Amino acid sequence: MKKNKILEEILNEVDKHPEIMSRREALKYLTMSPLAASVLASATVGTTAASAASSNAKGKVVIVGGGLAGMSTAALIRNTASNVEVTVIEPDPTSVSYQPGQTLVAAGVWKKEDIIYKRDDFVPSGVKLIKGSVTAFDPANNKVTVDGKEDVSYDQLIVATGLMLNYGGIKGLEGVITSSGADNAVVRQKIGKNGTHSIYFRDGSEDTWKGIQELVAKAKAHTGAEKLQALFSMPATAIKCGGAPMKIMYLTHAHLEKAGVANKVELTFNTNGGALFGIPEYNAAIVKQFEKRGFKWNFAHNLVEIDTEAKIATFDKFWKEKGEFDEALDEYVMVTKHEYKPIKYDFIHVTPPMKAPDEVAKSPVGSEQGWVPVEKETLQHVKFKNVWSLGDVAALPMTKTGGSARKEYRVLVENLVASMEGKALSAKFGGYTVCPLITGLGTVMLAEFDWSKKPTPSFPLDPTQERWIWWLLKVYALKPMTMYGMLAGRA
Repeated sequence: MKKNKILEEILNEVDKHPEIMSRREALKYLTMSPLAASVLASATVGTTAASAASSNAKGKVVIVGGGLAGMSTAALIRNTASNVEVTVIEPDPTSVSYQPGQTLVAAGVWKKEDIIYKRDDFVPSGVKLIKGSVTAFDPANNKVTVDGKEDVSYDQLIVATGLMLNYGGIKGLEGVITSSGADNAVVRQKIGKNGTHSIYFRDGSEDTWKGIQELVAKAKAHTGAEKLQALFSMPATAIKCGGAPMKIMYLTHAHLEKAGVANKVELTFNTNGGALFGIPEYNAAIVKQFEKRGFKWNFAHNLVEIDTEAKIATFDKFWKEKGEFDEALDEYVMVTKHEYKPIKYDFIHVTPPMKAPDEVAKSPVGSEQGWVPVEKETLQHVKFKNVWSLGDVAALPMTKTGGSARKEYRVLVENLVASMEGKALSAKFGGYTVCPLITGLGTVMLAEFDWSKKPTPSFPLDPTQERWIWWLLKVYALKPMTMYGMLAGRA
């Protein structure tokens, strides 16, 4: 993919929002900005000498999952080892759609159509696509079964299925398990109307924008002494894009503030965790941002039940207390206590519990927790040495983001090819994660970190500060970089 293709796609995004920036202004920015130059350069890595250095490895690689992680990996394998036969198994015709854009759809910045891309337009050259679902894994015999009937054999297997949105893990939403782009008619029977919303599926993000507008209108008409209540939840499970529940809270506030009614709505963030963010430096910055905006927050509050008709959300507030004294250990047994708190709301953003697909979790390549257990630095399965995993389904700490997948897929392919050549696995993944934390209409805090749990900024700027420049990166550059850089195995 040539550099000018990425540039043109960025300018196409600019053209959609002339109220923010003109094409001429964007060209000036792209010409002068070291940040923009870095983005463009990273989006074209491997277009020359790197891609010419092809491995002589041979064999059959099967990739289960054709989303961002899976399809990018397929492209990079073809760029690196052209003699390797690559097959991607993926049922969703829009599997490569740009999920990070769902937040911007919910904010009214983008339309849903701006983030939907067709899987078949992004299948790398030379890659075979099977349009189906893997229903069984048989790593002992190096094969998977598609749609319960077709066996597909492999020499190397890559599991990149992504995860499932387990709304059904919340009482009142029983039976609702979905993915971002699936037919979500069942979900929308209760989520996406009557003040109950969720941006984690595409239709839901579009509905959330309508919900925010309804909240603004309700606040304008509100004359009562008590404030309207807007709740935002964070579940007990690992989730994709851990910053998204806060992003939509910031954006809801931004629209209320823009309408002049922010003082009529109380926004509360209820998280199952014990901090707003897992990295101390970013957590401290977010606390200050919350305080400045007048947000409320509660720790150890897990959403366990919701009545979407009555608009009541019940949270499990939990804490530890001393129980009986254990004489053998010479200490008190700590007991978890619970208080169930029903809260009336006018608007709620539900972040669902998330889990691995049952076909993966209940298979030999899964685990008790569901996620695919891999060596966290090499991404090789802990038990089956010709099985690999990356993306949201992999059992890796703090890394369920597209930014992490961008680092993971390079490490995985380098180690995969080394393994096929009989060499040692030398590539190491350090747990890099990036969260462009949208803090308003026009500001983003670019939170980059890794397993050291310290900020790892890519640019010489204080990473804890909200900046307009990162908003430009988020709105204009990241989607073209992903769609025409990473999915080509170049970025």
